[in-house]
Amino acid sequence: MENVLRPIYQERASHNNTLGILMLQKNDSHLSVTDQFDCILLVIVKEADDPWYVKHYEFNDEQKAAMHIVSESQLNQWIDTSGNRKVVEWLTKGSIIFDRNEYVSNLKMRLRDFPVPSRKLRKVIEFAKLVRSYRECKELFETKHYLDANSLMIRSLHYLARLTVIEKGLHPEIMVWNQVQRIDPEVHKLYRELVDGDEPVEKRIQLMILASDFSIHSRAEQSVEHLLDIMNERDEPWTFGDLKLQPDVSHYSLDLAILLEYLVERGIVETKLIETKGKHVYHRCYQVASS
Repeated sequence: MENVLRPIYQERASHNNTLGILMLQKNDSHLSVTDQFDCILLVIVKEADDPWYVKHYEFNDEQKAAMHIVSESQLNQWIDTSGNRKVVEWLTKGSIIFDRNEYVSNLKMRLRDFPVPSRKLRKVIEFAKLVRSYRECKELFETKHYLDANSLMIRSLHYLARLTVIEKGLHPEIMVWNQVQRIDPEVHKLYRELVDGDEPVEKRIQLMILASDFSIHSRAEQSVEHLLDIMNERDEPWTFGDLKLQPDVSHYSLDLAILLEYLVERGIVETKLIETKGKHVYHRCYQVASS
């Protein structure tokens, strides 16, 4: 396969803008990771007008290949925020076929090391999604929409699983439950009890809500260190608007409101009311709670 595709990727390797090229071939465990293609070519470029450009090819009696040409900035954004979950597996499992100045080798090493700043960002992103999904699940359960609540509980446990993997210093894979089974059997057991339990669905959800509440509460402060670090950068309380505009917060800004509300309820963040021109109307500001 590599011989057939060599003219395609060699042409890309000749460009000064190309930093590296990886190839990942499909096998039984990579069917979803490669989007059902027989081969993925990942071409990393320094700059591009289109930060993510894709070409599809067919060869050798209906074999298929996809070439993804991705800018360095887009790739880093995907890695830092899990914006494209497959790309980490392409990088970690793919074979290097071109590497300018060991760019790809160093990138693979960075993924293995998973630096603390990147880990903090990934944790708060997953935790914010977990809080939103869990809260919505509880609301649906309380209004007896059990099937919809069940779907959201499955989603919540998925976020919890990804968070668990990140806590161990690993990047979540597409088949995240295989990872969780190895590194945190208790979280894996929650998932099995929800999907395979013999009790009625409403009873299973009720039990999962109780278990999830404890898991979320016990992880809260550690999971939101990224946000707390930003809030501690100044002494004055933050308005929601000012906090949302912080570049690093933009990665989870859609879930910021519900995350802050949860942290206020838990006493991790506290509110401060600032007078406005309106009588008895105040700006609601936020600061990290005093120890």
